[in-house]
Amino acid sequence: MAETSTPPPQSDFDKAAQSGWFARFLSGVEWLGNLLPHPVTLFAIFALSIVVISGIAGWFELAVDDPRPEGASGRAADGLIRAVSLMNGDGLRRIVENLVTNFTSFVPLGTVLVAMLGVGVAEHSGLLSALIRSLVLRPEGDDKAPGIVARVFAPIAKHSLVISVVFAGVLSNTASEMGYVVLVPLAGVIFHSLGRHPLAGMAAAFAGVSGGYSANLLIGTVDPLLAGITQEAAQLIDAEYTVHAAVNWYFMMASTGLITVVGSWVTVKIVEPRLGTYDDRDADPSVQGGVSVEHVTDLERKGLRWAGLSVVLFSVLLAALVVPESGVLRNPETGAVLGSPFLRGIVTFIFVFFLIPGAVYGRVVGTVRSDKDVVDGMAQAMSTLGLYIVIVFFAAQFVAFFRWTNLGAILAVQGSEFLQTIGLTGPAVFVPFILMCCFVNLMLGSASAQWAVTAPIFVPMLMLIGYSPEVIQAAYRIGDSTTNIITPMMSYFGLILAFAAKYDKRMGIGTIIATMLPYSMLFLLGWIVLFYVWVFAFGLPVGPEAPTFYTP
Repeated sequence: MAETSTPPPQSDFDKAAQSGWFARFLSGVEWLGNLLPHPVTLFAIFALSIVVISGIAGWFELAVDDPRPEGASGRAADGLIRAVSLMNGDGLRRIVENLVTNFTSFVPLGTVLVAMLGVGVAEHSGLLSALIRSLVLRPEGDDKAPGIVARVFAPIAKHSLVISVVFAGVLSNTASEMGYVVLVPLAGVIFHSLGRHPLAGMAAAFAGVSGGYSANLLIGTVDPLLAGITQEAAQLIDAEYTVHAAVNWYFMMASTGLITVVGSWVTVKIVEPRLGTYDDRDADPSVQGGVSVEHVTDLERKGLRWAGLSVVLFSVLLAALVVPESGVLRNPETGAVLGSPFLRGIVTFIFVFFLIPGAVYGRVVGTVRSDKDVVDGMAQAMSTLGLYIVIVFFAAQFVAFFRWTNLGAILAVQGSEFLQTIGLTGPAVFVPFILMCCFVNLMLGSASAQWAVTAPIFVPMLMLIGYSPEVIQAAYRIGDSTTNIITPMMSYFGLILAFAAKYDKRMGIGTIIATMLPYSMLFLLGWIVLFYVWVFAFGLPVGPEAPTFYTP
């Protein structure tokens, strides 16, 4: 009887997850993470701290030399950057008068809201779910043919299913949480149905979705969010500097191949062998003996074809407006794509890119019957952003206070002078910066929350030693993405644990982290190598209209 059988012996990998140095490391991460308050409270504390620190700095008349040339916009006549106190009458009046405009003018707010309107329609219509399933599932009744992505990769790779899952995970993060909610559990079901360890499938999907959060062939909802924060930080040094959502697009596309290859290799060579043969005796009764997979129906495939056709037609129209030298969406002054409305308005195209195919798909399959269903999809997307809007309100105050007080600029100048003093101004400066981002992400799992805290310090600092905000943001995204999959502070980590526990009731946080740690380590190593080769060895831009260097 299964109920009285002796459980299979644990592997060394499982034991490492539950005892020894790894367990102590995990306990330390959890302890540090539990000390942190809610992100909303955290930003409120940061904002109040800036007010108090500005008062102290103002009292001592803290000032540094302004590195900007004479005559530059915002440069004081005496060539000094002085700390401005908010702990006085002028500061209080400024806070009261600008509390609302700080929030409404915060760049990431509008860009994310607009992008999510389109994503909401695509999600509500069922397009995103059907697309993800079609990428990794065989057609119903066909036991040999793999999914779409697997058929593409089959000639060059033996393990096409694993490649499909990781690659689909990377693409799914375009639509934010859809990868976590749909693809991760789906990958476990697929692997289980094929007699493979379900946790290996979930690990591959999790690695693609979250570990590859900064790799994609498309621009997603997180790109305008991070670009907005980067722009706010860059303007502490250069008030006219702008950063658009596609500034890391080229590097992201190159990273897609890296994450797919490395993630697939780790799954096949490290994770699956160590997990061994799956035994479902400790599984939830609902998954014992196998789980049926919901295949893409003929009607859904028809909807996907029509949605794909709408994307092609939209792309042709967009190309007609951008490719010709007289294109309407080119720069009206220079005729170039650089500095054009196309790049500056990339969020508009993200909105339309999801809206049109989502509506077309819904019309074909019957989930969108009228304009009311389209509006419902948008409203549903907005309803999921309540917490984000609250966080943004306090983050916007923190960033504004940081800018008003000149504390960010002062820290940047002093930090850049320190780097110059120790001789760390060359490309090697990005290694400790990326590692710092990795460490901070272990305690503050939200990409936007972490960047909102660190960008006002490190973007100006690295700008002053000659690097562009676009390259700095690309380096940050490496550090943020590679530790997403091993930090319990990541917002979807609990959800992943719940999915995994269905296949093994003994599953704990330590097992999840131990399983994902090889992905994290090799992603970090491979990504750093790619970053240096791409940016410094070949001198390639990380995105359109994205310089590598900045001249203060």
